[in-house]
Amino acid sequence: MKLYLYIDRINLINKLISKAKTGSQEEFAKRLNISVSRLARIIEYMKDQAAPIKFDRIANTYYYEDKYSINIEVKIEKMKEFELKKHECMVKYFSQKSLKCFFYTLK
Repeated sequence: MKLYLYIDRINLINKLISKAKTGSQEEFAKRLNISVSRLARIIEYMKDQAAPIKFDRIANTYYYEDKYSINIEVKIEKMKEFELKKHECMVKYFSQKSLKCFFYTLK
């Protein structure tokens, strides 16, 4: 499943930047098995989300200018029938509310 690949990639990016051990942009992209342009887009997106990412030209690595961390986890567990119905109702409720808000703002 690609979701796990993306989560692992973001966690690895965070780990390497936190340790200031990314290497050059080309080395970092190769380590992540992505293109340099894709890495640049990910870094820009992270900066847009307030990640204080900087690049040290002397050490040739990305680093966090201030304390910062990303932690993404996915938890999969078996739910009891009652819990499942409860969550299903909540999803329907919020989906309907979101749609109403969406269509309301279009008017």
